Amino acid sequence: MSIVYYIPTDGDDLLVSTMAGRGKARVAARDGKVSLCVLDERWPFSYLQVYADAVVEDDPELVVDVMMAVAGRMSGQPLGEDARPFVQQMALDENRVLIRCRPYETFAQPPRHLHSNDQDEKITHWVSGTVAWNAPDPT
Repeated sequence: MSIVYYIPTDGDDLLVSTMAGRGKARVAARDGKVSLCVLDERWPFSYLQVYADAVVEDDPELVVDVMMAVAGRMSGQPLGEDARPFVQQMALDENRVLIRCRPYETFAQPPRHLHSNDQDEKITHWVSGTVAWNAPDPT
């Protein structure tokens, strides 16, 4: 497992940029399945496990678009178009590809509300559950 940034699309896909030679790209190409663990950084920690069908894509423009979007997320502000040539060169030098993740199911550990950081109660999974990615909103 390794840390990645993902970019959601309007069609519910999640796009991950990686180098073609990395294990992530090789396994996605071989197996066609991936899982992502999305962590909530607030205490108490919770997570969402996302199971997805995956394909590796090498469209140079889309690769650069995703890399620019990731850089914007990491820095907290979008990159200007003046950065595009540098990002294009980086994508080429690093042999970057995309993993297009098409989620089909999730497993969530809902957040637990603690009264203090030293509370003895352990976080459990008794209310966790698997839900289809496109399940209707119960509310």
